[in-house]
Amino acid sequence: MLGEEHTLAHDFPEHQDVIVQLSKSDELFAKDNKHYTSLDKEIRALELRNSPIDDLEMQKLKHQRSMLKDSLYKRMTTAIN
Repeated sequence: MLGEEHTLAHDFPEHQDVIVQLSKSDELFAKDNKHYTSLDKEIRALELRNSPIDDLEMQKLKHQRSMLKDSLYKRMTTAIN
């Protein structure tokens, strides 16, 4: 769905405590989460304006967001265990 929010807190509400904890204690996690959130906002804004960039560039942004989300999720689940 276009314009859908994909922040970590939105997609993983059950891990909210871990997200907050890692954001405070792990500088790299905090930096990557900030970058991920920024990418998500950029993609949503582009989608809501009918993607004023070409499809290849949009796919690159979405791929970056996906790869970063996977990395952040792995770190979150590792911190839980």
